[in-house]
Amino acid sequence: MTSSVHILPSLNMSSPFTYVFILHLFVLHSHSFPLSTSSRWIVDENTGDRVKLACVNWPGHLHVMIPEGLNKRPMKDIVSDISHKMGFNCVRLTWATYMYTRYSNLTVSESLDRWNLTATKEGVARNNPEVLEMSIVEAQNAVVNAMGKGKIMVVLDNHISLPEWCCGYNDGNGFFGDEYFDPDEWVRGLVVVARCYKGNPSVVAMSMRNELRGPRQNVTTWYEYMQQGGAAIHHENPDILVIFSGLSYDTNLGFLKTQPLSISLDNKLVFESHWYSFGQPYDKWIFQTNDYCATVTKLFMDNSGFLLRMSGNAVPLFLSEFGLDQRGGNEMENRYFVCLLATVAEIDIDWALWQLPGSYMLREGKVDMEDVYGMYDFMWKKLRNSTMVDRLRFVQTMIQGYDHGPSNQASYVLYHPLSGQCVGPSHHLSMTSCRHASHWIHEQDGGSIQLMNTHHCLTAIRQGMSPIISHLDNCSTPESSWNVVSSSKHHLASKDSQGNNLCLEVDAFTLKIVTNKCLCLGDDLRDVIKCDDNPQSQWLKLIPISRIDQ
Repeated sequence: MTSSVHILPSLNMSSPFTYVFILHLFVLHSHSFPLSTSSRWIVDENTGDRVKLACVNWPGHLHVMIPEGLNKRPMKDIVSDISHKMGFNCVRLTWATYMYTRYSNLTVSESLDRWNLTATKEGVARNNPEVLEMSIVEAQNAVVNAMGKGKIMVVLDNHISLPEWCCGYNDGNGFFGDEYFDPDEWVRGLVVVARCYKGNPSVVAMSMRNELRGPRQNVTTWYEYMQQGGAAIHHENPDILVIFSGLSYDTNLGFLKTQPLSISLDNKLVFESHWYSFGQPYDKWIFQTNDYCATVTKLFMDNSGFLLRMSGNAVPLFLSEFGLDQRGGNEMENRYFVCLLATVAEIDIDWALWQLPGSYMLREGKVDMEDVYGMYDFMWKKLRNSTMVDRLRFVQTMIQGYDHGPSNQASYVLYHPLSGQCVGPSHHLSMTSCRHASHWIHEQDGGSIQLMNTHHCLTAIRQGMSPIISHLDNCSTPESSWNVVSSSKHHLASKDSQGNNLCLEVDAFTLKIVTNKCLCLGDDLRDVIKCDDNPQSQWLKLIPISRIDQ
């Protein structure tokens, strides 16, 4: 989550300060069909090359049962924005079971009239008049085909059964056997959708159910019906990936450690998970940022991320929902998001941001309800927060390539998840787009950080000053030795000539790299119990890169 060519200014590649690693495998405009899996990777079934899903969620599962925003903008403009303005190559498009099992003949006009959405209907007539007399199923298909024309991959997500906002613990939509969640009807719906999009190269995957939850949830029933649903999709449409969700709002797949699935989906199996900050303690995020980031990251890896690392049995994991208030005023969510981005970059997971809409036609009884998690503003005309595009750009690239050939030398970029940028190729050591980042070698913790293809390394001088690029003769000194420190493992620390610990830091005003006293760490470089500072300006992480040479 390319075939495009980026022309860069000429660089003097003989200079040790201008060696640039260009992330040329940019996911934008990438579209392959059908997809398959190989170990933890999603790949092009025909070529074996990795395909990364970098998606945004576009809800279509609420009362009207069409994708949101068709009352605000022409669908072709929305599709163009998703790809060209926002940089996503994929959409997770949500739908409700009843849309296909009970209301498939309902027209868009009739659906809007059912809820007395007169102004909304007028908006659809202005922006997408052709869909009004389509059935709701045909309208969804029109949106899918528009995304196909824009070379955007589509993951169809069965979000809910009864069309409404999701997801309450006792809303009757949460688990097999709930009031609105009949397993047989659910399977019928999956089969109809799989058949509807059979042979349509826009649809690369189906996700079987969003956020299983509620008092009925249990592992035994999960295996029974999820395997039944997965087998039904695969039988009807063997080309598409089949995505399995877990329990407890898509946060728990840990039961797979002891009991794998008993069905075969012919290299089409993917799992999904969600990662939000909902319900987490504000004080821990604010005053124990390092420690709490480490805690929630470990929780994610223990409950879901382990699937990427199972020896001999690794499978792809799709982080299908995460997000935050894009107005930027919720400091707890801001810190959570930076923590999450560090892990998303490090493990280079496929993902889908929640969400595209800046408003909903009808949600929780409110007409034209604003949603501040959306990439769009309320009117769907501007980005709510233009910096989000910059922060996501690196994780939208293919950071680790899947290749059958010999592996390249392990190398890294120095990534700053707070800004979304990386250390660039200038001797001033300032931040730049990660596509233009310097490429580094770091063979062991406590060793030097060497500029790739040179005899130069990163060396600390003193507090408040930028580190320098030293000659190899100085690369074994304490000032050129770097350790990953803090429980978050997101700080890089060295020493000055007096033996004082210093951490890399991004100066917020100049965007240059400096070394300063390590924030929220004691003299022993362990986390302090309580810290009033935000240490994330010092989160500079060595992200492993494996480049596939073209």
